[in-house]
Amino acid sequence: MPRMLDVSEDVRAEIGDAEADRLLVGDNTPGSYDCTSCRTPGDSEQERTSTVLFVGDETAVLAFAHATCIPSQVVQVAEEQLQGAVRSITGSEAEHPEYPEGLSPEQAVLGITSGLVLIDDELHPALVVEPTGAIARPGTDGSRGDEFLQLLLEQGFHPVHRMDRMPPVLHGWSILLAMGQLHAVLQPGTGGGAPVAWWQAHAPLQVTEGWRTAANKSQTVLVFAAPAGAIGQQPREDLLRDALDRAAAGGLLVAAAMPLAGT
Repeated sequence: MPRMLDVSEDVRAEIGDAEADRLLVGDNTPGSYDCTSCRTPGDSEQERTSTVLFVGDETAVLAFAHATCIPSQVVQVAEEQLQGAVRSITGSEAEHPEYPEGLSPEQAVLGITSGLVLIDDELHPALVVEPTGAIARPGTDGSRGDEFLQLLLEQGFHPVHRMDRMPPVLHGWSILLAMGQLHAVLQPGTGGGAPVAWWQAHAPLQVTEGWRTAANKSQTVLVFAAPAGAIGQQPREDLLRDALDRAAAGGLLVAAAMPLAGT
């Protein structure tokens, strides 16, 4: 059946009229999807949906987003990143063209959720990082299982067993916020070079005014990370906190505090 789909002129020019028309009548379009901007579920049969085309030098990936999050558009990305994203999401309807630097691009894609976390009677801006699947150590065949938390511990993250204290600052890492939108999680460059993106949003992610206000006040963001399936997509902050508490109690949570870069 026809979808409530927006296809911009730029996207149409890239994919051609025939393909654009097929999308509009429901061919090659998933009914349900994960928004490439806010990461929450969407339904192109029930709500306006934007087509977002990520284009590299040789590869293009069509993704879907809530029209209220971002308009239909063409986004230029590095071919290396796009190829890594394509390999990591093969077989999945949801397109998330980004992957964590320092982890093998053949591995799962990182999802990031923003929220406010209460610690010592004070609300702190937080990001929750969870891959879409198991993460193997670069250069291995994955036979040792999911090593996501171990890799982060080696980078300086700390285990979280209870959500009642602030995690230590991870020096050299930072959160890039520009014009009120989340752009990247930065890690130290090799050999003391300039910071590089560990995670980067190809379409800047919106954060709430409360989150932005708290981040600007403290100039620090708490980053929590858990293996695939430990947190899940939680529609409310109280449910997100419950999921974090469960992950911490189960030994499935690590965290670090990172300074805010930008405004």
